Amino acid sequence: MKSRTIALPAYEAGMILVCDIGNTNIRFGFFKGNSLIFEAKLRTRAFGQSKAYLENMIKSKSAGLSGIEANIICSVVPRLNKKIRDCLSALTARPVYLVGKDLIVPIKNLYANPAQVGPDRLICAYMASLLYGAPLICVDLGTAITFDIISKDRKYAGGIILPGLHLSLSALHQSTALLPEIKLAHPKTIIGKDTRQSMLSGITFGFGSLIDGLADKLKKRLGAKTKVIACGGDALFIKPYCKKIDYFDAGLILKGLSRLLNDKLEIDSR
Repeated sequence: MKSRTIALPAYEAGMILVCDIGNTNIRFGFFKGNSLIFEAKLRTRAFGQSKAYLENMIKSKSAGLSGIEANIICSVVPRLNKKIRDCLSALTARPVYLVGKDLIVPIKNLYANPAQVGPDRLICAYMASLLYGAPLICVDLGTAITFDIISKDRKYAGGIILPGLHLSLSALHQSTALLPEIKLAHPKTIIGKDTRQSMLSGITFGFGSLIDGLADKLKKRLGAKTKVIACGGDALFIKPYCKKIDYFDAGLILKGLSRLLNDKLEIDSR
């Protein structure tokens, strides 16, 4: 099914910059209210070399878009938190909020050890429940693939973690003597006629079936009306191979960060 956009009330006073630090990419989004004005990403492992690009990007966009009122960071790479926080603070001269430390995602976390749930997973679960209702299953396709379960009373109930598409391809090459290193792409057919096509078929059709199968199993526990939302960098790539996804929303985490910071600014302005 097609993705949908739902307008949500938001603080409209100024531009905000959101930053999602992932294991593979760092994504930036400039928001004005609910609207994503500009988006960019950097490779996480190359942040040191890309710092000048980040500086130029922020300077040019903030100058042309009325300036930035505040910044928010969500990170699963702790070693970069201070570096990027200091960088954003120096460039924008505005507050920089770190999710989990300065701002808490407003969703009840039912994990046995709540600290084990990454802030990115909580943000996606929270925003998905606002946009699409509950109960729901949020499938985030990034370096890892995570299934996050939100109960009908909008609580974070737990999840599933498995290796992502790129990570699985890399593991096939690194852990075998004969399988080549290849890039993720769409296969020509489900029946591969050479090693590369066979690997691509396994990753695409295999993970598509895996996602559908887990979604079916989870919906038997949660109820037939449970919605399934796919987000993350590989969400749209896997779309042709999944039949059980109700909505595709690749930018869900950026929207969630924007919502969290806008709510904070709106409360502070009262």
